Amino acid sequence: MLWRIPLNTSISSVLQLREILAALPGEDGGAVAAWAAREPQLTKPPGSLGRLEDLGRWLSAWQGQHPPRLNKVVARVFAGNHGVAALGVSAFPPEVTVQMVANFRHGGAAINQLCTTFGTELEVIELELDRPTADFTQGPAMNEAEFIQAFQAGMDAVPADADLLCIGEMGIANTTPAAAIPCALYGGEAGLWTGRGTGIDGAALDRKTQVVAAGVARHGGQQGLDILRCLGGRELAAMAGAVVAARLKRVPVLLDGYVCTAAVAPLQAEVPGALDHCIVAHASAEPGHRRLMAELGKQPLFDLGMRLGEASGAALAVGVARAALACHTGMATFAEAGVSGG
Repeated sequence: MLWRIPLNTSISSVLQLREILAALPGEDGGAVAAWAAREPQLTKPPGSLGRLEDLGRWLSAWQGQHPPRLNKVVARVFAGNHGVAALGVSAFPPEVTVQMVANFRHGGAAINQLCTTFGTELEVIELELDRPTADFTQGPAMNEAEFIQAFQAGMDAVPADADLLCIGEMGIANTTPAAAIPCALYGGEAGLWTGRGTGIDGAALDRKTQVVAAGVARHGGQQGLDILRCLGGRELAAMAGAVVAARLKRVPVLLDGYVCTAAVAPLQAEVPGALDHCIVAHASAEPGHRRLMAELGKQPLFDLGMRLGEASGAALAVGVARAALACHTGMATFAEAGVSGG
């Protein structure tokens, strides 16, 4: 297949990034047709496997092949620190980001167990943890060069031979930019988008909501990528970069929870359909996540009350994707099984 955009694209400006977004490839019609020809022949009533059937179509469409495969499933967790952490919006200090990255590397976190369970390759990418982004209530969180550098790090993290990508994050205070971004994109009171994050309540939650409102008041009214640059963080920009690279490389994406979904929402704001190759794995317990998914027209695969981050929900959804693939490729057809009704 010929691409208008090189797979190893190096981004130098937001303008160039907008040009790439305007030329994203669509789903593969031939692969979808092959999926549609096989699925009704399987030994089950039509539609009886629900969203498992949809997942088979999705994998075929965005991998550009039928049957799809899940030989190489990868998870990428991006870590960053935030200037707004100094405003008391989190129950934990920024040092915890560094400590949790070490925990990931030693195999002690939830994401390690989930990736091992479902055969997923994990890599953690640190993004200047010793240099937090700027306080977005005082100015942009990142200048253009910082934003592009983080975005590029996300693009570079996606292997061209991956069959499925899970993305997630680690960053103390990052539910604050996660609330600010959709608030700026879609409007509404800051309190509608702001949740407890690491478990704050009372005066701390009020303070966090005020920080979100102040950031949106300063930076609202801009285009999607500018909202991400001004209100986001390096790990959020990197997740958006990974999603763009995955589209170019024909890799479907499982998004994690609120922070992850907020990070990529600006892509959809720039170009409708930019997230068509992405599925939201789970509904976060953060209250703004459901509102955000509704704005994006996304339905999560499951709702288990999770709010951990670190790609944990996306990694769990790999098991569902593997089940969908096994059913579509492994079930007998009516003709093969000698069952009437096909």
